Amino acid sequence: QVQLVESGGGLVQPGGSLRLSCVASGFTFEHYWMRWYRQVPGKEREMVAGISRTSRSTPYLADVKGRFTISRDNANSTLFLQMNSLKPEDTAVYYCARVEPDSGRVDYWGQGIQVTVSS
Repeated sequence: QVQLVESGGGLVQPGGSLRLSCVASGFTFEHYWMRWYRQVPGKEREMVAGISRTSRSTPYLADVKGRFTISRDNANSTLFLQMNSLKPEDTAVYYCARVEPDSGRVDYWGQGIQVTVSS
């Protein structure tokens, strides 16, 4: 079955960096767009970044553009999110997500991983 397993979260000081990973299994990774989302309590989940099958297209949320970089390793079925210059407002649970090709909607989610930016 489809599985998405995130890792790399934790506590970091403002201005610091973290790299999230998402290992995918149960499907042909290179055939799908992938995204990272985040959510804080009481707010809707928001898309942080997306990446096309060949990495040619990488849309970003305006608030993270220039600080975050999404990438993928199709040979190892892994999605990444490099987060630099982190701010307290980046604190959230981050989710890896697979995009269903026909609808453009997310059809599978990872379990989520906590990122906390605090001094």
